[in-house]
Amino acid sequence: MFKNISAFTLLLAILFTAGNLHGESVFISGYARNYTGMLLNDTREYSIVQNTFDLKFEHSRNSVAFKANPYFYQYFDKDLKIGLREAYLDILFDKMDIRMGKQQIIWGKADGVFITDIISPKNLSEFLLPDFDEIRMGVTALKADYYLGDHTFEAVWIPAFSATVTPDTGSIWYKTLSFPIAPIFDDSHKEITPSLQNSELFGKFSAMTSLIDFEVMGGYAWDDDPTMHIQKSINPATQQLSGITLLPQHHRLSIGGGSFSTTVGAFVLRGEGAYYSGKYFLTDNPTAIDGITDKNYLHYLFGVDFNIGDTRISSQFIQQTILDYDEYLKNDEFENTATVLISRTFMRETLKIELFSYIGLTNEDALIRPKLTYDFTDGFQFLLGVNIFTGKDGRFAQYDDNDMIYFKVRYSF
Repeated sequence: MFKNISAFTLLLAILFTAGNLHGESVFISGYARNYTGMLLNDTREYSIVQNTFDLKFEHSRNSVAFKANPYFYQYFDKDLKIGLREAYLDILFDKMDIRMGKQQIIWGKADGVFITDIISPKNLSEFLLPDFDEIRMGVTALKADYYLGDHTFEAVWIPAFSATVTPDTGSIWYKTLSFPIAPIFDDSHKEITPSLQNSELFGKFSAMTSLIDFEVMGGYAWDDDPTMHIQKSINPATQQLSGITLLPQHHRLSIGGGSFSTTVGAFVLRGEGAYYSGKYFLTDNPTAIDGITDKNYLHYLFGVDFNIGDTRISSQFIQQTILDYDEYLKNDEFENTATVLISRTFMRETLKIELFSYIGLTNEDALIRPKLTYDFTDGFQFLLGVNIFTGKDGRFAQYDDNDMIYFKVRYSF
């Protein structure tokens, strides 16, 4: 606790001092927010009570600039959490930009889905419920963009790997594999030692034309989500299962893919896809070591956006396909998902009604998220929403007990 207070005091002192240096060229923005959610099950417990203070601190001079984005999360049942979403330097040339430091890197055309948008690791401690600028974490990287007319060449080097943040064991979002006996976790193989040979490298070519916008990307990276190696112990006397040890471990991936968007009449058509080589999956094959096997797989989507009057509608079809599939795999050969977004504004755009849903077509489950946003005055906003999980099996159905209603009050400056 004292460590958090010291860090908080130091950060405020730095920001206060910096804000008084060359004040005419310093830009500070941010927001303060209260976020309260309550479960709709019989317990009526709070799912979250969070106070947030988010700052963006920017400065530029001639051909250089920097940005820092510290944030503070205060919970009623936890210590103050302090983080740094971004902190980077920009060097700007005539045809090239270089960015160094912690940054969020966003690729692709998908909404609410990560396909080629895999450079920045994810914070899934609250599943997919936070805003995506909070789910997507900053990563320390060197990024260079070279501009040639309407074409851009982008290269990203990440010297040290950062993994997906998963829910704490006491969280309502924590889920683990089901076993006949309680497993033991061994994290000794989970960490990736920072070194040149363990770094990650990505490249992208993008173009904007009068007919189509598109991107082509590739990468050599670590899987942000660890593979769960399963080691079983057998009692030699009874030949019965006596113990299970789970060893989470990250593996190398080679990725290639791209995305596009184009306008056809009143419709915007979008697509995105990636081929992953070296992805590991759980298997019941008795010859598999640690209960895993590597398979190549495809992840892609097609989407369409259009308006009916003042109502915006957007829909996506997403499929994950395991290549060279066999019957021993725990995952389905195909996992199909759809998303639907319907939104409309009223009262001179001060009131917005929105419905966003993930629909699991393979397992017949869903996450349904209606919400209402009201801009009370400039920079001051109220939001009321509901998260509803449905189904018996699947990624969304596993949280069926976590249906909730939530309320946010936000002041931006």
